[in-house]
Amino acid sequence: MNHRADAYLEAWKTKQQLAEQMIPQIGQLYRDHDIVMSVHGRSLVGRSAIDIIRAHDFARKIDAAELPLSESSAVVEALASIQPGPVSVDLALLANGFRESGSSNLEAYLREQLAPVIDAAPSTGTDVVLYGFGRIGRLLARIIIEHSGSGNTLNLRAIVVRRGSDNDLMKRANLLRRDSVHGPFNGTIKVLEEENAILANGVRIQVIYSDDPASVDYTEYGIENAILVDNTGRWRDAEGLSQHLQNKGIARVLLTAPGKGDMLNVVYGVNNDKITDDHTIVSAASCTTNAITPVLKVLNDTFGVKRGHVETVHAYTNDQNLIDNFHKGDRRGRSAALNMVLTETGAAKAVAKALPEFEGKLTGNSIRVPTPDVSMAVLNLQFEREVTVEEINSLLEQVSLTGALRTQIDYVESPEIVSTDFVGSNRAGIVDGLATIVTGDSAVLYVWYDNEFGYSCQVVRIIEQLSGSHPAQLPVRNS
Repeated sequence: MNHRADAYLEAWKTKQQLAEQMIPQIGQLYRDHDIVMSVHGRSLVGRSAIDIIRAHDFARKIDAAELPLSESSAVVEALASIQPGPVSVDLALLANGFRESGSSNLEAYLREQLAPVIDAAPSTGTDVVLYGFGRIGRLLARIIIEHSGSGNTLNLRAIVVRRGSDNDLMKRANLLRRDSVHGPFNGTIKVLEEENAILANGVRIQVIYSDDPASVDYTEYGIENAILVDNTGRWRDAEGLSQHLQNKGIARVLLTAPGKGDMLNVVYGVNNDKITDDHTIVSAASCTTNAITPVLKVLNDTFGVKRGHVETVHAYTNDQNLIDNFHKGDRRGRSAALNMVLTETGAAKAVAKALPEFEGKLTGNSIRVPTPDVSMAVLNLQFEREVTVEEINSLLEQVSLTGALRTQIDYVESPEIVSTDFVGSNRAGIVDGLATIVTGDSAVLYVWYDNEFGYSCQVVRIIEQLSGSHPAQLPVRNS
């Protein structure tokens, strides 16, 4: 008998049992109290036992040891007893904090940590309207539906589109149900043809057909003080987007593209503190800007960036042609599926809109490649002093685990990892540590990013802030 093999199998069964016991408690706390649990940024809400085990396997502590499920399970048990108000909690950091505190009473420790939210009153919820239902619009719908919790946070009430065919409603529902890149919708979808609506996991989404952004009375559908997310990219300035504000029921507008003029371009985690009640129109910038800006901020704050160049290796988009055809943009008329296409990117200049200290420091270009999702930004940077690979990588790994930007930055070290491994990543950017190159005061870093899903997660974080429903983060993030 192989006693070692038996021991491994028993250890696995113990993990599986603990993870299965955690699932109903995690679900109840989320549904009833909007408590979002994660392990170093990897959400456990709605996940299987295997997903929970995998999150713990990845969740290395500072000494690279695995986070025991027994510790996080004990934290979940205590949270179920406390039943705090809406909050986003990192089980790994709470478990580590309790261990380091020397306390012998876990519930007392957690009550102290959760004091600001134990008696917090729940939000009444905020209506959300998606204007446009393409790649980003459908992913936003999936995320918001999955985050519906108690119904007191974000409420997806409607999508607005141009009617494309007689069976338009069924086609929209099927595109939400199945996705060639991101897989099937996690739940059930029904079409309510007589009501012109889609029912997704119990969330009723009104489908509104309109060709004019200023001609919809949303209050007719029971929608009030809503945040409208414009996913079309048709209007990029305040004047064009302000058409939405002429409609009854719309209070604020968020653009999922770089905004022009003086519009506030927000990279969540970096400059979202600049949003005020006076900002009725804001931009979520671009996927690339969201991927690189948090990493650049960390590097600049620590080492000082003198200058740099950003080269984006970007998945093709619907803006390009499947085969050669006319396109108003240079080179983009050539087949996206057959060519690498050199094109421009405004991401390097756009960084300065979120981080003014980068004004004039960065240049950039982009190469569109024949893959449908996940892109890479190559950062070629010169610092104010000499650095080492170890300094850069240890800094970014630490930030990804415990830093203020851990929701935005992830870090990996794998000699076999490729682009498809990052489909569905909820971080804005993932640093590939094994690819980092340093020569004196210069470094080259490689940052992967799911330019669809990772960006959409950043957009939802902004929506939550605009609505006032973004959950408090505990433990408090280190700067």
